[in-house]
Amino acid sequence: MAMTSAKVGETVIGNLRMTWGTWTAGGDTGGNINTGLHQCVSMVLTAGGSSIVADAPTVNETMPCDGSAVTIITTSNTSGFWEAKGY
Repeated sequence: MAMTSAKVGETVIGNLRMTWGTWTAGGDTGGNINTGLHQCVSMVLTAGGSSIVADAPTVNETMPCDGSAVTIITTSNTSGFWEAKGY
């Protein structure tokens, strides 16, 4: 199964927008997250669910980056939560 992600919510913090959501890696070891932002300046990934993650998920981008395709690397068959800030 390919990696999937979903934006769950958004708000404004000062002059930045913050969006958040979930991701599921399935059998993949990463993929892209569409944050809903034009430009992403920071992102936090948190592994979740009942499985223990040996390696923490990481963002594989140099910030700032295009918010429509932020690449992450993670262990296969894991899921979690993401939070992004940007414009």
